[in-house]
Order: sequence, then C-alpha cells, then structure tokens
Amino acid sequence: MEFALSEIQQMVQETAKAFADNELLPIAAEIDKSGQYPASQVQKLAELGFLGVAVQERWGGAGFDNLSYAIAMEEISRGCASTGVIMSVNNSLVCDPIKKFGNDEQKAKWLRPLAQGKRLGCFALSEPGSGSDAAGMRMTAIRDGDDYVVNGTKNWITNGKEADVCILIAHHDPVERHRGISAFIVDRRESPYKIGKVEDKLGIKGSSTTSLVFEDIRVPVANRLGEEGMGFKVAMSTLDGGRIGIAAQALGIARIAFEEALAYSRERSAFGKVIGDFGAIREMLADMATEIDAARLLIWRAAVAKDHGENYGSMSAMAKLYASEMSARVCHKALQIHGGYGYVKEYNAERHVRDARITEIYEGTSEIQRLVIARETQRRFATGKG
Repeated sequence: MEFALSEIQQMVQETAKAFADNELLPIAAEIDKSGQYPASQVQKLAELGFLGVAVQERWGGAGFDNLSYAIAMEEISRGCASTGVIMSVNNSLVCDPIKKFGNDEQKAKWLRPLAQGKRLGCFALSEPGSGSDAAGMRMTAIRDGDDYVVNGTKNWITNGKEADVCILIAHHDPVERHRGISAFIVDRRESPYKIGKVEDKLGIKGSSTTSLVFEDIRVPVANRLGEEGMGFKVAMSTLDGGRIGIAAQALGIARIAFEEALAYSRERSAFGKVIGDFGAIREMLADMATEIDAARLLIWRAAVAKDHGENYGSMSAMAKLYASEMSARVCHKALQIHGGYGYVKEYNAERHVRDARITEIYEGTSEIQRLVIARETQRRFATGKG
C-alpha cells in the first residue's frame, strides 16, 4: 500500500493549510460568537477550487481526486469547523450527486456554477418526522404535466439559508416507500421555496441550519436527477460520499484541539514544572495523537476506494463512525488538559467540544453507521469474503 501523497495532493494540503492558518484560525472564534456566515472566506475557497474539488475541470471543478478532497477538508475544518461543513455540503451532497447522476444539460446549468462557487447548494433529505428513516419521509412531488408539484417540509438543512440550489429527495408515490422516491435539482430562483426556522445550535454556528418549506412548488420534470424511482439510490449514494467529508471535518476539529492542548501543556506550570511533563498528561497526548492518525488512515482508505471505483460504503461508514467519536474523545481530553481554562470562552477548547458533537449525528448518526458496517460484515461473512 502506498502512503506517500502525490505532488498535487501535497500542493492541495499545503494550500488548504495556509488558507486555514491565515484566513480561518484568526476569525474562527468570532464566527462562533457572532454566528455570521463566512461569506468572504467561502468566496476565497471557491477561488482556490475547493467548492468543487473532485469535479472535472470541464464542469468547472478543480479536477482533483477524492483523497485530495479529504485532505483539504481536514485542513479547512482545522481552521474553522463552520467553514468546513459549508465546503463539505457543496462538494459531497450537491456537486457529487449531479456529477454522478446528472445529464450534460444539468451539469452545464448547475454543476459548473456550483463547482466554481458562483452558486451554493444544499441537500434536503431529513424531515421533522423522519431523520434516519429516510423512506418514511412525507414530502411529495406529484407529476403534473411537465412539472412535479412539491409539498412538505425538510429539516436540518445545512446551508439552507444561503443556498440557491437544492438537491431534494421526495416521494413521487408515497405508497411505494423507498421505491416511490425520486431526486430533484430545485433551483430557488425558478421554484421559490421558503426558508423556515433558522436553528440556534450548540456548535458550527457560522453555518446555517434551517427548515425548507414547499407549498405547491412546481419543479420541471427536466430537473429530476436520474430516473423516476431512483431517489433513494441517489440519497444513499450521496451519503456514502458525504461521510468521507464529515469524517475529515471531525478529524480537522480533533487536530486543532490536540495542537492547542499540546501547546498549552508546554506553557502551563504546576508543582514546579510544565504540566506536559506529568505522566497523566503525556498519556492523554499519546492517546490523542494515536487516535488522530488512526482516523486519518480510515478516511484516506475510504477516499482512495472511491477514487478507484470500489464499493466504499462500509469504509466510509467506518471512517465517519471512528473519526466522529474520536473527535469527541480528543476534544474532551483537550478541554481536560486546559483545566478550568478549558471551560471558559477565553480559550478555544470548549468550542471544539461543541463543534465536534454534531459529527456524530449528521450524515447518519453513529448508530446508523454501525448498522451499515454490521450489514456489510454479515454479507461478507455469508459470501465467504469476511
């Protein structure tokens, strides 16, 4: 197995790290405090090609691979977790399904400006009464001539306030459950759905999370993504890829928490020496460093498998499960190393704890990841490939 990064991947890593150091780390605490959408920083991400990392150049993207995307996501999320998830959604949940399931007309109209950062996207699957049970959604998109008429509400939509393109999953035939689901590209300029409640969240405060309300909204048949009835497949495939991005986000949060805890342990003195020389602190730092590296290897494995066209669903679930729970553990230890200072907003440790928590929930909860992993493990055992 080859662990060395290519020259292009190293360039992506260096560029993303420099951007995080210079543009994001200095303002991340203020973004958290104000809840302000980082519009200027998102535009600069677009100029770097980071809103369409793995999209072909002919469609406006940077033309890099999914490993480069994971690398960039780690670095950007290390700088600011809110900016990281804005980038992740546009790449993983919007550009990726259009790239995979869209036709050339759809790619020209939506993928190109999305990958270039001229437009911003969101992904609408969850509803107030159905989160993990995607097939239990109640939103309908009923065919009426050359349009579908959409009714219902979506919930927990990242980028919901700012996005003007939405990947929407809805029932065209509610009786059929997952076989009656279709996917659509909804252009807010042409099909003006409403922005509902904007959530006040524990963390990731610079990224909006809203509900979207559809009341007799007409969406052209030409906007359907894939064939009728393919919506559940589109959604599950999209989430498989999205989990790589969120795993990388969790990794970036853990990494900055570790780096700051390590620096603090070399500055803070107690009982006549720096606390980093105490065995208990050194053991915590060793565990944190080990878990961060282990998570990165799982993420890179899933990203490389996706690049090679392999079945990577279980790998991305493992990466997302481990990285998100690792991030929570690392951020908890980082706060503990800071002691009382970790509990106050003068330091960043408490923010990292809050930001890390959502990575165990969105893009599929940890419980859902375990179901995916268990199902694949049982399948491989049954076929003698375990």
